[in-house]
Amino acid sequence: MTDEIEVKINEIKDDVAERATPLLDGVRRLMLAAVGAVAMTRDEMEQFVSRLVERGEIAERDAKKLVNDVMARRKREVESAADEAEARVETRLEQVLSRMNIPTKRDIDELSDKIALLSARVEELKKNRAQ
Repeated sequence: MTDEIEVKINEIKDDVAERATPLLDGVRRLMLAAVGAVAMTRDEMEQFVSRLVERGEIAERDAKKLVNDVMARRKREVESAADEAEARVETRLEQVLSRMNIPTKRDIDELSDKIALLSARVEELKKNRAQ
């Protein structure tokens, strides 16, 4: 019986993994696009600041500091947006799985723990009966 339950759990895990892959690939592409946008922004900003330095409107030392400060701020913003997007995707995925009546990893882990506990109790009862 325990083997049957483990087989079912593994089948459900595989099914969830197969369904989640396209969604995760989409999120991964979105993240890579964001990183690409940041890189492009840095190039454009460096060109702009270089023109300011050439015109004498800003010192070269200040220009480097400005670029680094702005890029650090942009990096924090992108990381924050990525974390928020990941949380949203996770929430949506859990909602979809719930609607499809597919257990989440948390559900499967909880069931596995309960099965292990029950198996231990059954073994203990068997030992007590044998005595």
